Amino acid sequence: MEESATSTPLQGAVRDLTTAVVSALRSGDPARPYLRTGQGEAALAAVRVLGADALLPSVLLGTPPAPEDLVTYREALKAYPPPPGAAPASVWSHRAMARTLHRFDPGPPQLPEPAPEPGTEDLRAAPWQTLTHRLAVLAALAVPGADCPVTRVARGRPVDVARGFVRAVRRRDWPQAAGAGRWLTLLDGVPDTLGLEAGLRFVHQMADGEPRVTLHLEAARLLRTGTTA
Repeated sequence: MEESATSTPLQGAVRDLTTAVVSALRSGDPARPYLRTGQGEAALAAVRVLGADALLPSVLLGTPPAPEDLVTYREALKAYPPPPGAAPASVWSHRAMARTLHRFDPGPPQLPEPAPEPGTEDLRAAPWQTLTHRLAVLAALAVPGADCPVTRVARGRPVDVARGFVRAVRRRDWPQAAGAGRWLTLLDGVPDTLGLEAGLRFVHQMADGEPRVTLHLEAARLLRTGTTA
């Protein structure tokens, strides 16, 4: 997919990095460096935009990331902390990045103290449409074994997430459908009548290779087939 004339350097860097992550997922070899898909601030900012998904191949495949990628990931985590008053999604994403870094580099993090964990009262009380939208934005948190306030909310509302997935597909909102579908592969209590696997195949066919959609679908595929670490 070609970059449009109106794309910013950051958008291009995010697209390139997402494509590299998908390639690492499919190759099964995240030990080869892939995070530095470009030079300059945009390349580092792209890692922060992807959040914990920047190391998703290592998380799902159980292979330690390349040392160079850990350095890049740590730099992005340190360079782009949530500003004061940041939205909860930004804080949750940053904290998920820190947890992922600690998973592969458990030594002293040498990073600023993370922002306090936001409360989940609004998320718990959100209508199913809003819940699905917000979970799709935070799809990088949908990984095996994750235990954080957001995942606990998602586990308590599988039917609502399923409703949101159907709504996103009907509205042809492929990024939201892919993010919600990724969450659903991890949740218990998803209605059998949903037809999740067929729905994800349909999203794949219709999304025209959009990198962020492909990333979530590839993660969901690995989770469904049980080929994760």
